[in-house]
Amino acid sequence: MYTIDRKTIVETVKDMFIDSAYHLGDDFVQKLKSSQEKETNPLGKSILSKIIENQDIARDKQIPLCQDTGVSVVLLEIGRELIFDYDIEDAINAGVRLGYLDGYLRKSMVKHPINRINTLDNSPAVIHYEFIPGNQLIIHTAPKGGGSENMSRLKMLTPGEGEQGIIDFVLETVKLAGGKACPPLIVGVGIGGNFEKSALIAKKAIFRKINDKAKNEVDQLLEEKLLKKVNELNIGPMGLGGQTTALAVKVNSYPCHIASLPVAVNLQCHSARKSEVILNGKKINNAH
Repeated sequence: MYTIDRKTIVETVKDMFIDSAYHLGDDFVQKLKSSQEKETNPLGKSILSKIIENQDIARDKQIPLCQDTGVSVVLLEIGRELIFDYDIEDAINAGVRLGYLDGYLRKSMVKHPINRINTLDNSPAVIHYEFIPGNQLIIHTAPKGGGSENMSRLKMLTPGEGEQGIIDFVLETVKLAGGKACPPLIVGVGIGGNFEKSALIAKKAIFRKINDKAKNEVDQLLEEKLLKKVNELNIGPMGLGGQTTALAVKVNSYPCHIASLPVAVNLQCHSARKSEVILNGKKINNAH
């Protein structure tokens, strides 16, 4: 069996949230630049240029890309050979607290949805778990902004609505969002499972690499169709016109009940901040 000490996890999560608040991934920046070159709408082209300039400034000066440093979302892939003699969720939240305090990031979490009292350290994080083979812990983090999250939606379609129903719902969601979700977007689509599963796989979709493709051909083709149709809406960068409404559409699917077709759409703004770190477990010596 293997383990990872608590301090390593706390420090890693702290650094991940600070780093992702200041930096967009190189592959994502390249996607912005290539989209800016192709954009024909003068205003859309100018806005994309400003977005690229903004990330240059944030990277150079080590300041947040956006004032909304989001809900702390954490996806954990836990090797089955790992064991922990401490509360891993508590360690994750300790890292979040340190990251937002030491990084001078805006604290946006409130203790209760009704009384709205701020927690003052952006904890607790929203944490999801998945078990994988081996002795590694893969940590994915994202400071997920409130604007794009507020425009995300879920609908229980009937099976008869099929692919066209999915396409219509995604397009309706993007149109309703307009400029409020701060396009250009990454559109995460979760199809199947049930009510909560579709939302989770839609969230996982926005963690995917910007240039990757879905695992199966059906989802790949749907990604291509949706990206084309979304960019034909002419919403454009920041909702002011142009063909760059989305940089990518990511579709994740899961088996579902014969009587249902759940569809969730999770929108990610152009400040697509995320980070991934792989930690290797240390072998635990046998007592004897």
